[in-house]
Amino acid sequence: MSVRVGAAVMAVLLAVYLVLVGWRAVQFIGTGEPIAVAIGVALLVLPLIGAWALWREVLFGARSQTLMTRLAAEGGTELGLPMLPSGRPERQAATERFDEFRLAVEAEPESWRAWLRLGLVYDAAGDRRRARQAVRRAIELSRA
Repeated sequence: MSVRVGAAVMAVLLAVYLVLVGWRAVQFIGTGEPIAVAIGVALLVLPLIGAWALWREVLFGARSQTLMTRLAAEGGTELGLPMLPSGRPERQAATERFDEFRLAVEAEPESWRAWLRLGLVYDAAGDRRRARQAVRRAIELSRA
């Protein structure tokens, strides 16, 4: 639950920042000075990009959480990896068993469950970039 609170706090702080930067951009544009207008336009583009990125990440989080809840209800989140006292899977064990999960995806390339479990193993092995890619693929497949 604390992860959600932290994400919500960061989203609110980013939203406040984006509003303040947007307001400053409007003020720059309102001066009518060519350089100030150019700065204002640039400042408007940055909050738009930031708002888009924030929305995309919130949507990713909500969709991945929905899939995790579904998978957990089916009993599919157990990866069979030894756990550290912190509750995280052992990285070395995840790396050693990675091929099992990759083969499951190759056997069922249209299974969102296989892709989500692959994403969990990537995350356990410390490869966050590939974990996110696998979870995004799981989200795409679950929506199809």
